[in-house]
Amino acid sequence: MNVLSRSLCSFWSSSIGKKLIVAITGLVLVLFLAGHLAGNLVVFLGRGPFNDYAQFLHHFLHGAGVWIARIGLLVCLVLHVWATILLTKENKAAREPYAYEATVQASKSSRIMIWSGLTILAFVVYHLMHFTAHIGNSYGTYVDADYLAKHGEVRMDAWKMVIDGFSVWYVVLFYLIAMTMLCSHLSHGVASIFQTLGLRSRKSKGLICAISKGYAALIWFGFISIPLAILIFRFGR
Repeated sequence: MNVLSRSLCSFWSSSIGKKLIVAITGLVLVLFLAGHLAGNLVVFLGRGPFNDYAQFLHHFLHGAGVWIARIGLLVCLVLHVWATILLTKENKAAREPYAYEATVQASKSSRIMIWSGLTILAFVVYHLMHFTAHIGNSYGTYVDADYLAKHGEVRMDAWKMVIDGFSVWYVVLFYLIAMTMLCSHLSHGVASIFQTLGLRSRKSKGLICAISKGYAALIWFGFISIPLAILIFRFGR
């Protein structure tokens, strides 16, 4: 084992190393969520703009960009959940029977974070199977007829895929549960990122907690607005 391998193993074995991995991967995922939400909201602009956005993503870096992003984000998510589970196990093993109430409350919060993280991971896998691999559906055959007529080129009708995908009640229900778990996770997790990276102090604690909860609420309302508009208000149908 060389010096680099030993250093990485030592870093992963330490609590500080795992906390930094949770914080850094969490920051990557938090920033991705903001960008992903902004892109998803383009669906309200209609078929043309949303399909233009989808086409840009799938042709970025000659088609490699979207897969680099997907793999990178999935790796971040797995590392984030895995390191969180290991940290929780370490904290549970180290906790004494006479632990203070605050410590007990923190452990309860950690257990919720793990279950919400695992739920989100399961949702991401399902989401990729549903909208990316098109398993169990025919979304991959959808063609943007307007674009074909205008440009003489075939491109996928991603807008219709989203409309049809969220026209199914149980898909929307799972999406709502996942988004609620995600934002429950974010309301605590964003503040934890600041703390782990040494950016939270006694003076800024209240502001950071407010930012964390506000960001979680914004993400929740933004993401659920799409399936609810389609299923309940029949947007695009």
